[in-house]
Amino acid sequence: MNQAARRIGRTLALVLPVVLVLSGTLAVARVPWATSPSESQVLTASAEKASSKAAAARAPQDLLRDQLITELQQKNPGDALTSLQQEVERRPSLAKHCADIARALGKAAVQKYGSPHRAQRFARPVCDTSFASGVAESR
Repeated sequence: MNQAARRIGRTLALVLPVVLVLSGTLAVARVPWATSPSESQVLTASAEKASSKAAAARAPQDLLRDQLITELQQKNPGDALTSLQQEVERRPSLAKHCADIARALGKAAVQKYGSPHRAQRFARPVCDTSFASGVAESR
């Protein structure tokens, strides 16, 4: 039994590299510079699909903004601003987007309450006065 396992192992050790080299050669033969134009078009089409999927992936600040606007609609702007501040403290890379997000929250608050005066009651010093700017822009 032990000899049979060794024989199988040796066979695999000899055959496997050959198979890998051949499959690698065939893979290189299928790249656009080595194929006909019709095959190149197929590869280009699949690359376009991949890039459209990457474009569909949203930036973290966009996801956070949408999440906070949903929170604002379900609860109130004060809770959304608190969550924004906590998220910026947790992920400092979002700090450069804080003002834009807070401004969007100000606009969403005016839409929710229908009045800038009611929305302004929730203003906090998160990202300077960006929430208040968003409220003022909605007038």
